[in-house]
Amino acid sequence: MEKRILDVSQVNGYIKMLLDDDPMLQELCIRGELSNYKVYPSGHHYFTLKDAEGALRCVMFRSSALRLRFRPENGMKVLAVGRITVFPRDGAYQLYCSGLMPDGVGDLHVAFEQLKEKLRLEGLFDPAHKKPLPQYPHRIAIITSSAGAAIHDMLRILRARYPLCKVMLLPVRVQGVEAPPEICGAIRYVNRHNLADLIITGRGGGSIEDLWAFNDERVAREIYCSEIPVISAVGHEPDVTISDFVADLRAATPSNAAELAVPDQSELKRKLNSMETSLLQTMQRQLKLSRRRLELASKSRVLQSPVAYVQERRLLLDYLAGSMSAATQRTVGKGRQRYLALAAGLDAMSPLKVLSRGYSMIIDEDKTVVRSVKGLQPGKELTLRLSDGSAQAIIKSVGEDENGTVEKL
Repeated sequence: MEKRILDVSQVNGYIKMLLDDDPMLQELCIRGELSNYKVYPSGHHYFTLKDAEGALRCVMFRSSALRLRFRPENGMKVLAVGRITVFPRDGAYQLYCSGLMPDGVGDLHVAFEQLKEKLRLEGLFDPAHKKPLPQYPHRIAIITSSAGAAIHDMLRILRARYPLCKVMLLPVRVQGVEAPPEICGAIRYVNRHNLADLIITGRGGGSIEDLWAFNDERVAREIYCSEIPVISAVGHEPDVTISDFVADLRAATPSNAAELAVPDQSELKRKLNSMETSLLQTMQRQLKLSRRRLELASKSRVLQSPVAYVQERRLLLDYLAGSMSAATQRTVGKGRQRYLALAAGLDAMSPLKVLSRGYSMIIDEDKTVVRSVKGLQPGKELTLRLSDGSAQAIIKSVGEDENGTVEKL
């Protein structure tokens, strides 16, 4: 019997046909661990599913990968949905994955935790970046759906608590793929035109899918970049979104956001009444004190007898003048005594005092006092200073004392 000879491509095509015709291999859901996960520039995702005993090559095309709501990572336990077939060129069978979800928890929960950790590491949740809310806002911009019950609750509470504040509604979709761009655009618009001094963004309650627009990374970054303080008011109290972490203040519900945004006019009136009462009491005390001071002043002698007051002031002035004169005389007397003492001491040290006792002072041609015979020469002209005048003299000879030598002309 002659054997039929086939080409490789024929064999691969036949096996592909068999696999494609097997209904058991068309809608598979396979549990495994991600390995060698790679994203190519084309947008296709390639990875391997493995368990303790085997491995399966997988591919997810770009159209399917765009629907992923979390970031697959190596080592993650997942459930992969798809069909098994053969790629004829390589002759290897693989799973053509159309959907991927974490095993044990929902994909939205994983996506939430991944984005939360990413933004936390970037510092978007840092309390240092939180802006304080205005105590008495003049204008509030509310970014939410105009058809939901949340806007009506907020308007009712804002009107009841603080009717002085102007409220502006920027209607946006808060659910679906169009919601994040619209929310981001509204926040940018309010900031660009400085339309308000406070922003409230959010929506009423719903499932995690309904609230997912406020877990979008674009919305989170737009809230973080807003120069106007933002209150996040999404869902009910147990609901927590990424926007709650990034916003300057998180409100448990939209109604709670309206309560946090403005003061209560009843409380303000009570405080104003209390301040008015305190001010009146302070003024009454001040008036009472001033009245008492006026009564004391009216009973003073200066007002009852101005002439007597002037006379008393004149007597006091005379007394002060006498005291100043006596103090001046004492100061002058002490100065005179000190002057005389210094003059006596100076006179005692004066060379003229010495000359009056019979001494004389010899002055050379340079007007300096001669203190020694050294440097004197016979014939040199000197001046003799006596107590009652002076005389000119010429040296005839120079000699030292009796212990020295004598020089003669």
